Amino acid sequence: METIAVSELIVRFMERLGIETIFGMPGAHILPVYDSLYDASIKSVLVKHEQGAAFMAGGFARASGKIGACITTAGPGATNLVTGIANAYADKQAILIITGETSTHIFGKGGLQESSGEGGSIDQAALFKGITRYHKVVERTDYLVHVLNQAAKILLSPLPGPVLLSFPYNVQKEQVDAHLLDRVHTRAMPRHPRCLPVDALTELIIESRFPVIVAGYGCHLSGAQEAVQALSSSYGIPVTTSLKGKGTIGDDSALSLGCLGVTSDGQAYRYIVEHADLIIFLGAGFNERTSYLWDARLLENRKIIQIDHDAEQLEKVFKADVALHGDIRDALAEIMKNLEAREVSAKNLDHFHTSKQGLPARLSEADQRFSLARKFFFSLAEQFPENALIFDDNIIFAQNYFRVSRHNRYFPNTGISSLGHAIPAAIGARAAVNQPVFAILGDGGFQMCCMEIMTAVNYRLPLNIVVFNNATMSLIRKNQAQLYDSRFIDCDFVNPDFGLMAQSFGIRHRKITTEQDIDALFVECDLIREINLIEIMLDRDAYPDYRSGR
Repeated sequence: METIAVSELIVRFMERLGIETIFGMPGAHILPVYDSLYDASIKSVLVKHEQGAAFMAGGFARASGKIGACITTAGPGATNLVTGIANAYADKQAILIITGETSTHIFGKGGLQESSGEGGSIDQAALFKGITRYHKVVERTDYLVHVLNQAAKILLSPLPGPVLLSFPYNVQKEQVDAHLLDRVHTRAMPRHPRCLPVDALTELIIESRFPVIVAGYGCHLSGAQEAVQALSSSYGIPVTTSLKGKGTIGDDSALSLGCLGVTSDGQAYRYIVEHADLIIFLGAGFNERTSYLWDARLLENRKIIQIDHDAEQLEKVFKADVALHGDIRDALAEIMKNLEAREVSAKNLDHFHTSKQGLPARLSEADQRFSLARKFFFSLAEQFPENALIFDDNIIFAQNYFRVSRHNRYFPNTGISSLGHAIPAAIGARAAVNQPVFAILGDGGFQMCCMEIMTAVNYRLPLNIVVFNNATMSLIRKNQAQLYDSRFIDCDFVNPDFGLMAQSFGIRHRKITTEQDIDALFVECDLIREINLIEIMLDRDAYPDYRSGR
């Protein structure tokens, strides 16, 4: 019988899962696994902080559609992961987390960095219970096959989530049968649930006069972009997207209503409230941002269709006339067949065209205040019409000004909306794909994660970091101005010299103070093969118009 160390079995398990890159930081309690990574096909990436490792694993998973992975030592190595893993849990990302632990024979005795939960030590299992789909401290090898099967089942399921496996130091060094992995199932499960009959849904579309599609992130997960475009253009159905669904159809499409949400320009909201008699939700959660804090006017006196591959999303916050658990792309294909068989005509778009013509000029007072942000995003869309990946912590400017094509990918910082996400997530994405990547964030969030720029430098990963510099926590300052009589506290700060910082990192720096600087940026800078720190200056007293109510 061939035997190998558990540490080697863990690495072979990851290889069978198709894991290509693992982000993390070694420590004494996880070194056996690191030693087994030495000759593996998996590339290990050393980060500057474990939170960055979790965000990088998430960015890798979002960009590639594959399993992301991170690895840390016990104690603070694991606890530093919490925010990034919570973000992945909220976004249902397939992330495998491997952590070390003190040896089992010293559990409860006060071992260095012990997190077994014994003897008053930190209980790592309890800490991660609410932010993982599966977690296990593996204290013995006799149930190792079961643990690995459970982990693989979650990671490869249509609705995945983070999985954490913690291995005590002595367990990592134990010898086990090398063929244990033959009993572990690492084949991906079918992503698409079977779709129920769509006859009732088709009837509602036929009966409606002014239907609207609300396309969410589920359209991306299903690969339904072409199907949504086909239904929209063939039958004259306008489309708005949630923030995460942005790019389901091109924002420059003839039937695009842009983004629906409290921080958007309001175009989609006005059209729905004034004209729509049917709303077709496709993989879109009706969350706080999308729903304008659950504004009843969006849904009242309208028929509602909802299709989602996640059964938990169905009728979570509203009652639908038809709620369908199934794959969006398959469902739309069946609907198209039904409509074609019935020889249904395209809908009347007079209201849509009138609504578009009656919109106020795009360059409103708000646009004037944020003219540099507006110009940057318009130029980004023009210069990178395809293959660009944008990780955005700021959200508000891109929601209104960035015209996402169907050939780009826009990844807003959703999940738990953590500051400090964009740079490490973009690094993870750039490690997964050879495409232009942009990390967009404010100067407050930048100072939470800027040390990870050196991770990109160390591994020669080209990256564009766009920082909005107004020396304040913008949304906090806005709320304090609007709701707290401008009693500003703990929102303003002094920034470092970003040019000198870039110089110390050995990367390029551009400071944007005029629209001409933006033109020069896209002409003179290599935004594909270099690491660039782009600083866009904003007025700290210029606030977006929306109000969050808190």
